[in-house]
Amino acid sequence: MMTVYDVTITKIQQLPEPLVQEVSDFVDFLLVKNNRVRWGLWSHFNESIDLAETDMLDYLTQLETYEEQLARGEIQW
Repeated sequence: MMTVYDVTITKIQQLPEPLVQEVSDFVDFLLVKNNRVRWGLWSHFNESIDLAETDMLDYLTQLETYEEQLARGEIQW
């Protein structure tokens, strides 16, 4: 009788290389997720990225508004 492990390895061996890389990346994710310290660090990092992207969106919106005001002659450079 094959174990879940054996069946999974057999399936992975049948995949093309690009999909094997995706499986490997997912396994890495699961290993991080199941390690409390590493998961905490990952969550903190991910939240920081989200915050940085949000700040950048605000910056870009403000920059576009500024450029539009310049183009309309409402303000001078």
